[in-house]
Amino acid sequence: MLVGILLAILDPTAISHLFGKETGFIGVFISSMIGSITLMPGFVAFPTAHLLLQNGAGYMQIGAFISSLMMVGIATLPVEMKYFGKKITLTRNLLAFLFTFVVALVIGRVVG
Repeated sequence: MLVGILLAILDPTAISHLFGKETGFIGVFISSMIGSITLMPGFVAFPTAHLLLQNGAGYMQIGAFISSLMMVGIATLPVEMKYFGKKITLTRNLLAFLFTFVVALVIGRVVG
């Protein structure tokens, strides 16, 4: 449902403008932020990434989006803090967020 809404709101030109290859670091950062706050299972995330790529998104930006989506959990912070504590939770999420940029750079070198 989220994919349908996203593609209905954003046409390929808008997707390319926000997440396209030419957006560079800003697009990677925006993608990482969106992925961090989105709660989506992998079986939905990967087809979503494919649709975004087909509609003009860049590989680095999608790599950052998927990485942050899978590793950073803003929506699940309260539960994680309850079980692991505030310090470990925040450290893990910060390191995971920073790692999304490493993933984006590697993808950029391999694909781009």
